[in-house]
Amino acid sequence: MCERELSCGAEVTRYVGRTRFNQNGVVQPLLTDLYQITMAYAYWKSGKTDDHSVFDLFFRNNPFQGEFTIFAGLEECLKFLENFHYSDSDIEYLKLTLPDSIEDGFYEYLRNLDAKDVTLYALDEGSVAFPRVPLIKIEGPLIIVQLLETTLLTLVNYASLMATNAARYRMVAGKHINLLEFGLRRAQGPDGGLSASKYSYIGGFDGTSNVLAGKLFNIPVRGTHAHAYITSFTGISELKTRMLRHKVTGVQEDLLERAILHRDSLSRVLDISTEESSEGELAAMVSFAIAFPDGFMALVDTYDVKRSGLLNFCAVALALHDLGYRAVGVRIDSGDLAYLSCLARETFEKIAHCFRIDWFKNLTIVASNDINEETILSLNEQGHKIDCFGIGTHLVTCQRQPALGCVYKLVEINGQARIKLSQDVEKVTMPGNKNAYRLYSADGHALIDLLQKVTEPDPEVGQKVLCRHPFQESKRAYVIPSGVEPLYKVYWKNGKISQPLPSLEQIRDRVQTSLKTLRTDHKRTLNPTPYKVAVSDNLYNFIHDLWLQNAPIGELS
Repeated sequence: MCERELSCGAEVTRYVGRTRFNQNGVVQPLLTDLYQITMAYAYWKSGKTDDHSVFDLFFRNNPFQGEFTIFAGLEECLKFLENFHYSDSDIEYLKLTLPDSIEDGFYEYLRNLDAKDVTLYALDEGSVAFPRVPLIKIEGPLIIVQLLETTLLTLVNYASLMATNAARYRMVAGKHINLLEFGLRRAQGPDGGLSASKYSYIGGFDGTSNVLAGKLFNIPVRGTHAHAYITSFTGISELKTRMLRHKVTGVQEDLLERAILHRDSLSRVLDISTEESSEGELAAMVSFAIAFPDGFMALVDTYDVKRSGLLNFCAVALALHDLGYRAVGVRIDSGDLAYLSCLARETFEKIAHCFRIDWFKNLTIVASNDINEETILSLNEQGHKIDCFGIGTHLVTCQRQPALGCVYKLVEINGQARIKLSQDVEKVTMPGNKNAYRLYSADGHALIDLLQKVTEPDPEVGQKVLCRHPFQESKRAYVIPSGVEPLYKVYWKNGKISQPLPSLEQIRDRVQTSLKTLRTDHKRTLNPTPYKVAVSDNLYNFIHDLWLQNAPIGELS
């Protein structure tokens, strides 16, 4: 039993008890660069429709000055292949856009084009990946595989960058700290906001403020209120509702009256004058507590955390306790987060002791305010007492590095390897159809990734393998692996998805499992050790022979 609907450009299939995101409606064949289509016409005009090609999608450098990347976006790529088709309106638009010299036969060719003859190999989504190891390998007719380039890149680039950024935040925050993505208002448009919510969750965040992302991807949605709610009240006279039903007895009681009594007693316990606290803030908190008695969390930095915010919050929290409810905690959105979080925790512990309410000492402290990796590292050094970080701008915009830089390169045509040369060795491609393996050391950690030609036998556990740097002759080493993991699986073949697709939760778990296979020095924030990517001796010689065959010979005179 299911129903289909379109929501904000995203197609959703609803099943009883769960929601499965199908495909973003914006992702379609025309979401590409014009030159892909003009190249396709030139291929078609040249009679290359039956040419068989192999392309590699990979990146050259890890982002954020780190030494690992999380591969994400695979499911979106597979959904794109599943729905690849030029509609009648697409064809009509192309006829208006492309030169008049384009023959009608090409448009008929496009009209009948699909991805059934394409085969896609990929790493598992959520896996740790490294430079030059293709994330995705695509085989099939040259024209269709060429037309896939830009769309696949846009689906993988940001997704992998976002998941990697989130995973780094998770590592520096520690596994016991909750992380919430608060970035929708700062994201690069609505699609960027949705993608940020999805892939930050994959990377290790615990929830999002983005309600649509919660609906589409079943991500936990969290939120409190803005400073506007506090400042919308100027005094207790504005409270139109003061009564709250006791959770156990059901009797209506005046929450404001109780809060004022508690505020008076707290002012003596905390040595804070009630004259310094904001009446409007107290009214706002009482109002919000009446609306959400079982979920009362309040901003405490609108005026002054120490002199007003904490005093008013604790007074309302104690009043709720009298009526059988437990407050959740506070959010601090400005100021010295380390100091203020310690102040809040000390306040909660003092009240818990004085009023003999043990749970009060464990109230949640959430911090926001333009937090980045460096902020969290600094807070860790200062001994903060924060339980949860709400992170927006620096997370969703990936301010430290705005793009991953994945590329899509032809490495084989009709069984013949192809190489792209450059004076910049980093941009020289590794030719031919290749397989990739991850070799493990005796302690279970990933030791090296090995690329080799598909015609070579798989490396074996306990058997010595010569691993070589692809471009530096002197860098080589023998490796005797204690474990060998083939990295590629066939995810698309014969026009259909050929592997069960994991849930978002399963991909999220894979990220953490995959990261555990790396040594700590590969993951550290400062000066991480580069992870080694090597080629077999056979592939090394093949690359350099092909390089010499294709490099022009200079002439001196």
